[in-house]
Amino acid sequence: MDFTHFNEQGRAKMVDVTDKPPSYRAATAAGTVRMLPSTVDAIRTGGVPKGDVLAVAQVAGVMAAKRTSDIIPMCHPLPLTGVDIRFTLRDDAVDIEATVRCHGETGVEMEALHAVSAAALTVYDMCKALQKDMVVSDIRLLAKTGGKSGDYHRK
Repeated sequence: MDFTHFNEQGRAKMVDVTDKPPSYRAATAAGTVRMLPSTVDAIRTGGVPKGDVLAVAQVAGVMAAKRTSDIIPMCHPLPLTGVDIRFTLRDDAVDIEATVRCHGETGVEMEALHAVSAAALTVYDMCKALQKDMVVSDIRLLAKTGGKSGDYHRK
């Protein structure tokens, strides 16, 4: 396999995508914040002192997707065309799923993963007054579409 992430000195570089034609790209990632049922109930009923947890986490996820290249050094800034963050409340957890789309020269996997991470950390931040031992876990890529490497769907 020919790796294009290193320059002639063997140092990491941002891959040159100048000659790649733009194409449709999409990626979906997921993660979980595990917590006590009482914390989930507070989220569900609006009883968290800092406010609407899921509304704030939604905005944080969208903002994170748009700013991924500011945080992850080798990521390209991408003209995102869509970011959707979804939450599922379980008895003892909040599940988060993010789908990111663009028409560009490189994929949006990192943007989807970053969106989930920021949304999860925001859930933690919003609820930490109620519970400090929440666990952010299982952040993973579920699917990606487009690009030279083709489609991927987690089994």
